[in-house]
Amino acid sequence: MPKNYINKYLSDSDLDEIVKNISQAESKTSGEIRLSIKTNRGYREKGITPRELAIAEFHNLDMHKTKDKTGVLFFILFDEHKFEIIADEGINSKIEDSEWKTFSEKTADLFREEKYKEGIKFVIDKIGERLAAEFPVQNDDKNELSNEVIIS
Repeated sequence: MPKNYINKYLSDSDLDEIVKNISQAESKTSGEIRLSIKTNRGYREKGITPRELAIAEFHNLDMHKTKDKTGVLFFILFDEHKFEIIADEGINSKIEDSEWKTFSEKTADLFREEKYKEGIKFVIDKIGERLAAEFPVQNDDKNELSNEVIIS
């Protein structure tokens, strides 16, 4: 069901384009970007905030284990029309909350217009730009985490 549900918002080619977008953003930084899309909450998740769900997903995906603590997760809870940006301590120490808020507001505007692919690509580009500025790609850099979109 998750894949069929997501196809209401994003086509397979949209998802492929987003994976390429993540790869391009990461090509300029030693940081890691992931996108996780959750179609709806599980029964045991009813009392948990979207932020808490996103933090749990961040840890489930081992994003806290990157070499320089520069993982950033863009987490979408589609059935509730909510999303969260979770950044590890390495990047969070370099980016002000106001900047994350600006990214989020623009993304929310695009989502309200049902421009989901554009909203996702916008936030990935902005995260990538900030990661590249603070954590440029290193000679020994390797892709520590998959760029595939997680859909559950």
